[in-house]
Amino acid sequence: MSDKKAKANGAASARNPLLGAWKTPFELPPFEKIKPAHFRPAIDKAIETHKAEVEKILSSTASPNFGNTIAAMEKAGAQLTRVLRVFYNLTSSDTNPELQAIERDIAPILSRHGTEISLDPRFFARVDTIFQRGKRQKLDAEQRRVLERTHSSLIRAGAQLDPEAKKRMAEINARLASLGTTFGQNVLADEQSYKLVLETEADLAGLPDFVRAAAKRAGDDLGHPGKHVITLGRSSIESFLQFSTRRDLREAAFAAWIRRGEGGGEHDNRAVATEILTLRAERARLLGFETFAKFRLEDAMAKTPEAVRGLLDEVWAAAVKKADEERDMLQRMIDREGGNFQVEAWDWRHYAEKVRKAEFDLDEGAIKPYLQLDRMIEAAFNTATRLFGLTFEERTDLPKYHPDVRTWEVKRTDGTHVGVFVGDYFARPSKRSGAWMSAFRSQQRLKGDIHPIIVNNLNFARGADGAPTLLSFDDARTLFHEFGHALHGLLSDVTYTSIAGTAVSTDFVELPSQLFEHWLEERDVLRQFARHYETGAPIPDTLIDRLDAASKFNQGFATVEYVSSALADMELHALEKFDGFDLSRFEAEMLQRIGMPRQIVMRHRLPHFAHIFSGGGYAAGYYSYMWSEVMDADAFEAFEETGNAFDPETAKKLAEFIYSAGNRRDPAEAYTLFRGRLPTSHAMLKNRGLIG
Repeated sequence: MSDKKAKANGAASARNPLLGAWKTPFELPPFEKIKPAHFRPAIDKAIETHKAEVEKILSSTASPNFGNTIAAMEKAGAQLTRVLRVFYNLTSSDTNPELQAIERDIAPILSRHGTEISLDPRFFARVDTIFQRGKRQKLDAEQRRVLERTHSSLIRAGAQLDPEAKKRMAEINARLASLGTTFGQNVLADEQSYKLVLETEADLAGLPDFVRAAAKRAGDDLGHPGKHVITLGRSSIESFLQFSTRRDLREAAFAAWIRRGEGGGEHDNRAVATEILTLRAERARLLGFETFAKFRLEDAMAKTPEAVRGLLDEVWAAAVKKADEERDMLQRMIDREGGNFQVEAWDWRHYAEKVRKAEFDLDEGAIKPYLQLDRMIEAAFNTATRLFGLTFEERTDLPKYHPDVRTWEVKRTDGTHVGVFVGDYFARPSKRSGAWMSAFRSQQRLKGDIHPIIVNNLNFARGADGAPTLLSFDDARTLFHEFGHALHGLLSDVTYTSIAGTAVSTDFVELPSQLFEHWLEERDVLRQFARHYETGAPIPDTLIDRLDAASKFNQGFATVEYVSSALADMELHALEKFDGFDLSRFEAEMLQRIGMPRQIVMRHRLPHFAHIFSGGGYAAGYYSYMWSEVMDADAFEAFEETGNAFDPETAKKLAEFIYSAGNRRDPAEAYTLFRGRLPTSHAMLKNRGLIG
């Protein structure tokens, strides 16, 4: 490169806010300076830098050891990681066509870059040399774990394949990266394109004030001022299905919701999903596995598809039996009202709400006024304070990528800095659906004492202008769930980024999040924070009693919804061949085979099942929520056995072995150190009301 060109590149880098030093509080990204045009040059430059760092490590003539190979590779690529975390947080939370185009372009480029490193024979040779020395090396327990995980991940990436197979592996990885991006963008496009505009008062029949207010706000935001709009965001569509007395509109909205990714046009995901499945199966065969499911589960806590199937089958029969009983209750309600029809999928939520009110004197409209978003955030924070000694100070002076974003500095009770927590709570067209935790920066100590910057994204329907946002109990539970993930990232206390925070097996990562949900149901938490948004009065004990009594109602439906998706995921990835494969036919035949109740639809139908197709983090892993639920129910019993949901000694062990430990240990060992034994499924089945 000429001196003139080098200087020009250097000047361009200096002007790119993604590449320079971030002189912001806590080194948060300088969002106000970052434009979409900055990302591609920054990513290209960061890839070049990472390549140079890796080449220096792998071309070294020094005898390989942990420091000059494992630790050095952990340090390499910091600039690329920093840029990509900003980019992918924005493409998930506040995207636009320009960012989406960049996302499509860079997916195969980043895949090839990562594959080139993991399949470089020099890398595996150095790591294998260190690994074979075994206990002769003076490594601490954490270093041994990082060495073991690095060695295993390289083998699973294909480091021991012959050159031709490595070439094919690189091609597969690049194509999968592109397909996963396409799948996710197709789902988002379908969600953005649908709007049910409620034109008249008759269209609003049955909708309580809080649903109307949220729909009016959506109308104002989406170009229908003064009108009410229902979107395919879960908070919007589920509330409409729950309360609308317009059966025809419920049916139309429900049909759009379940048909995402299956519309037959340019955003149809069925061919995309089939190609993803075909390539995953081929990749598994290259690595010596019969199926992708066997490949994936070898490195999970469950270990085998048979172990997963054993749990899901155990739950399935009880769930279907319970759902059948619930269906009969709904049908009796319809018949009593004089409805001349059989209950259908678009009726279930509506009549479940009516039965809940009739049987338990409980309706969502009575609960929501007590579940104000701001108070539920305070409840989650207070729970973290009581369990783990954390405090949260809101900072309005910090950079943020969208006006909706709120930011808190997290400290210990002694005032020491822990990290930064970012909350992004509202649905908008530029945000993908669902709820998730991510990070702008992970905790580590390898390059100084680096504190985490953790993000929670949710998709609540915002209240009308000037009115507070009110949550359903399920919404509040989701907030606690995602904050449990956030605590897993914030409390991380390890040296190496590769094992920090949530970098654990998929069927263990949901334990901290699902366990944290239990504290929302604690009576003293509700009494303190569930207060009427108008009067400030605490939620009455009688209402808490009714919540408790109704907690197991409709669990057959919820369990069938979830387990059917988990079974479909596992059966898909247990297939060896996909010649002539039809995704919709597979789904229909599988559901018939397992005895899926006609009136219930999978929680995630396959054409929009982003968990397993958009990036594939939960591919052959969606069972993880229930696997973790076995643990979380058992783990909370550890507190109940003490008679104190905030027992200090139990909380101390929970922090030490689960929330702060990252992937320092095998998950089974970590759980046993906390609980004294491995979990059983009894508490989970009892909590769901599936056994007595």
